[in-house]
Amino acid sequence: MTSSVDNPVLRVAGRPVARYVTRPELPTRLAPRPYLHPVTTLAGTTVTELSPADHTHHLGAGVAVPDVEGANFWGGRTFVRGRGPTELDNHGAQRHTALSETGPGGFAEELRWVAAGTELLRERRTVTATELTASAWALDLTFALTNVTGEPLTLGSPATNGRPGAAYGGFFWRARKEATPPDVLVPDGEGEERAHGGRADWVALTGSTWTLVFTAGTERTREDPWFVRAGEYPGVGSSLAHDRRLPVPPGDSVVRRIVTVVADGRLDHDTAGALARKAVGA
Repeated sequence: MTSSVDNPVLRVAGRPVARYVTRPELPTRLAPRPYLHPVTTLAGTTVTELSPADHTHHLGAGVAVPDVEGANFWGGRTFVRGRGPTELDNHGAQRHTALSETGPGGFAEELRWVAAGTELLRERRTVTATELTASAWALDLTFALTNVTGEPLTLGSPATNGRPGAAYGGFFWRARKEATPPDVLVPDGEGEERAHGGRADWVALTGSTWTLVFTAGTERTREDPWFVRAGEYPGVGSSLAHDRRLPVPPGDSVVRRIVTVVADGRLDHDTAGALARKAVGA
């Protein structure tokens, strides 16, 4: 890894594969937060998007939650029960406080989640990059969100606020948009409808010359359903609040780990599954 104050660069086999921006200059409406972009395959194909026209608040790969006790740390409009998507002055920001290297291929970051002048959550995030094969590497992201308010907090999503199928919030990766939507693979089948809202060891997006394989890295993470989009836009997340709000008592932490295989080429089921298992050490 090479570092600067604001943009550490992850390297695999000597090649830069991801840039991490810790202090982005963004409008409040986008819920400013650190993100990974660009993320590339080993051959150099970019597989993230930053502020695309269809969703300007989608910022590469990172962590975002649309409802932390009413504060929007996702960006854009807030889904309000009975009103639908609504512009509200309720956006929070993830504020970078410290960065340290954990080894040649990774770092740990400390963040404060602040809304309306109040710190709601404190986060420790670790990110590492590991070579898997000559054409694939793994991005390992773990986050721990701790309630520092002294009062109970809950995390929600548009789904828990009345919008079916919109349980986004947590880890989220906005993928490369191409003329044709990517194929979606899961261990026992394929297709966006099969993957979205389901629980599976892994989910893959397969584009024209690239594949992303998202793997739940812990037993607790595997309990969270996947949020998957392909037709409208390409993106994958792991849902913290799928059908009910997630309580976070004072001092408690929500910990999740997602490992993403970034590969050149269009992988089939067997190869995607094998790389997913290798990425998490299974």
